[in-house]
Amino acid sequence: MSETTETATHGVLLTDFAADKVRSLLEQEGRDDLRLRVAVQPGGCSGLIYQLYFDERYLDGDVTKDFGGVEVIVDRMSVPYLEGATIDFADTIEKQGFTIDNPNAGSACACGGSFS
Repeated sequence: MSETTETATHGVLLTDFAADKVRSLLEQEGRDDLRLRVAVQPGGCSGLIYQLYFDERYLDGDVTKDFGGVEVIVDRMSVPYLEGATIDFADTIEKQGFTIDNPNAGSACACGGSFS
């Protein structure tokens, strides 16, 4: 019987299309030590703003989930705000970039960059 260790995880979902885009960006950077960090911070016109960036660090209290080799990290303070959120990648004539669909957002600003 083997022992299993529980790793803290989060409820953020990364779509397959977004995971492919992250993998592509990491290949362009030539780095395999980076993971995608998603967080919320005070700011924006609605109260909170999303942060999405590559990070090489693990911070105390971080929770992580793997999506086919793409690791998504969320800090413990952001977890409740991001539970059930979906990160996707839009590639249309109107918009190109990562999008976050967050069921916890009570309201959002017109640009979609902040929420309350």
